[in-house]
Amino acid sequence: MHEFINRVADVFRLQLLGQLGLATLLGGAIGLERELGGKPAGLRTNILICIGSALYTSVSLSMIGNGGDPTRVAGQIVTGVGFIGAGTILHARGAVVGLTSAATIWVVAAIGVALGGGYYAEALMATLVVIIVLQGLGRIEMVVERAAARSHVTIHARPDATSLEDLETLVRRTGVTIEQTEERRENVDLVVEFTLRGPKRLHDQVMIGLLHHPGVRTVSKGE
Repeated sequence: MHEFINRVADVFRLQLLGQLGLATLLGGAIGLERELGGKPAGLRTNILICIGSALYTSVSLSMIGNGGDPTRVAGQIVTGVGFIGAGTILHARGAVVGLTSAATIWVVAAIGVALGGGYYAEALMATLVVIIVLQGLGRIEMVVERAAARSHVTIHARPDATSLEDLETLVRRTGVTIEQTEERRENVDLVVEFTLRGPKRLHDQVMIGLLHHPGVRTVSKGE
């Protein structure tokens, strides 16, 4: 009976299927946290990265045999994931966002490698730690930065009917408070001045969002 079960497991590759299932669950748990936070690398991205890493590792280890070097598998996965992580980082006028998402992708790939190598408990523990760091420490950062910075932003935008409302909505979505708003017309532009209050890193996110808004011509910032 034991031999029969082993034979069935070999035929259907139940161990590999189990690893891919765990990769879906663990990558999905981290991806869900990212998705709910509106981050660029969300549920599907993290699941696919974890599955891919587990599959590459498991299949490669079975093909290496006795004469191969299993460390090369992990090394190549890290290199490939690095390109994906770089795609989540945005840089504009000195402001950099997306580093946490890039680091999360890197760790999710490591969890996939652990699953592919049969280190299930370690992969589960790493997933719990990642979720705690993303959820718990994010709130701690907000508390630490509660002594919020202030900045003054001047925006030159197209004078559409909903321009001011759209810009206010964009700014508030980042979590920054608008303390004061002034608007005026200069030639063909609508000039909007915001006095903002919030954590320093969120001010940088506001700048990124404004720079990518289709109705904005220029943005300048003063502390």
